[in-house]
Amino acid sequence: MPVHAIGGVFFRARDPDVLADWYARHLGVGPGLSPTGPTEDRWAWQTEGGPVVFAPFRTTSDYFGPEQSVMLNFRVSDLDGMMTRLADAGIAVETRPEWNDPQTGRFARIQDPEGNAIELWEPPPPTAAP
Repeated sequence: MPVHAIGGVFFRARDPDVLADWYARHLGVGPGLSPTGPTEDRWAWQTEGGPVVFAPFRTTSDYFGPEQSVMLNFRVSDLDGMMTRLADAGIAVETRPEWNDPQTGRFARIQDPEGNAIELWEPPPPTAAP
């Protein structure tokens, strides 16, 4: 049977507790959290279903920075609101017109306190059936 979902994301951090707190506070990501609020599960982050992109890049790619070997991509439903909250918290948000496409959606980029690349993705609205 093939893999049917991502079960976790694991990466090293200089200060895992501080970084976990940053992700929870600014992105709502982490154990015991869900898109609708806190959960009783102290280990898992409850996410909504939807598309997940799995895409290896060439080592020479500069798509997510020359130093990073990994970039996290989080689906959001209100990119403008998320960018405003992040900017209000003093987090630099980068956008570029070429990152936005009616077929793939809208994108913005930030970095966590340890310099890890994060892409925020607002998928395009569903198309109406004919």
